[in-house]
Amino acid sequence: MSSPYSAIFAAPGAKGFSAAGFFGRLPLSMMGIGIVTMVSQLTGRYGLAGALSATMALSAAVCGPQVSRLVDRLGQRRVLRPATAIALVAVAGLLVSAQQRWPDWTLFVFSAGAGCVPSVGSMVRARWAAIYAGSPRELHTAYSAESVIDEVVFIVGPILSIGLSTAWFPEAGPLLAACFLAVGVYWLTAQHRTEPKPHPRTDHAGGSALSSPGLQVLVGVFVATGAIFGAVEVVTVAFAEEEGHKAAASLVLAVYALGSCLAGAVFGLLHLKGDPARRWVLGVCAMAVSMIPLQLVGNLPFLAVALFVAGLSIAPTMVTTMALVEQYVPRAKLTEGMTWTSTGLAVGVALGSSAAGWVVDAAGAAAGYAVPGVAGVLAAAGAFLGYRRLRPAPERVGVGTDVGDDEDKNESCVA
Repeated sequence: MSSPYSAIFAAPGAKGFSAAGFFGRLPLSMMGIGIVTMVSQLTGRYGLAGALSATMALSAAVCGPQVSRLVDRLGQRRVLRPATAIALVAVAGLLVSAQQRWPDWTLFVFSAGAGCVPSVGSMVRARWAAIYAGSPRELHTAYSAESVIDEVVFIVGPILSIGLSTAWFPEAGPLLAACFLAVGVYWLTAQHRTEPKPHPRTDHAGGSALSSPGLQVLVGVFVATGAIFGAVEVVTVAFAEEEGHKAAASLVLAVYALGSCLAGAVFGLLHLKGDPARRWVLGVCAMAVSMIPLQLVGNLPFLAVALFVAGLSIAPTMVTTMALVEQYVPRAKLTEGMTWTSTGLAVGVALGSSAAGWVVDAAGAAAGYAVPGVAGVLAAAGAFLGYRRLRPAPERVGVGTDVGDDEDKNESCVA
């Protein structure tokens, strides 16, 4: 491991909460595809399977920020364990109702309940922010490490979920995802020393963290960015099927994630100076430009190369986004702010998947890559139009606090 990464993981407890976060995040890439695989195998109804997956995603988009808001006020342990228990009960109900062929409405109720799953990635990043408050270089490396872990999750998770559900029994994928969630969350919340101090008496005037103009820009652009991801996934599967190698779709998408993983690892070694808002705009534009080669795709090898190149801009942009959230959102609302970006991505993925599916049905897989192309243009346009709201970067007053300090004082964003 390179020295900057060795340095950040030398902090007491860092390896433990990061490892717990890895297991807690695996359901993010396993549960949705696992539900689709399970329901399609049990019932043969792909429409129902997709609707249930979308229901869970939308429920997570609604519940996630609210759970994180409570975490900021009450602490991770007090909120995450009950929220996770609700999600686990809902997943158990979903598995039983699907296996016993209960009425469809029960499947939707349990899918919505499963969306109560907390944003574990935001919880882990909040711990890094608490440890390295006032140390931008170390925090940059920590966020880069978490982005690499995110990409590993999206490489490993679907393979496990689909493989177990098809080779063992239909419910195996979602069941394993639920086990990972339980282990990850309960392991994470057992680590008290690195848990960020809650802010029960901090002034929460102004309501949600989303009231920050800077965060509004980031979340809005991330909706378009999520549409890129959702559309690419759907169209790539359809394109591989048209080429007669549907199984190769998972490998091609893994190459997409691999490009992001490698870029994130290298990005964490760099200590860039200058305006992070400008760097963020450039990253979003690079993601948009990387969609152009996809419009010319003619075979799977070319597609794999094009997606690998496209993946190179993802992790650096995500790392910069988290750094901006840390700037624009008060410490008392940091976990909620980070979760809002994940919510924007989730909404975008749902929209992009739906639009791409419609285009593929109407005009074929190759034409479907126009959807991520358009989403990229919208993301770049949103970044340019919102750039003024991101500058000048606000400065945090009295931000240098360690985990376990007393009341955070004067921690507010000065616009």
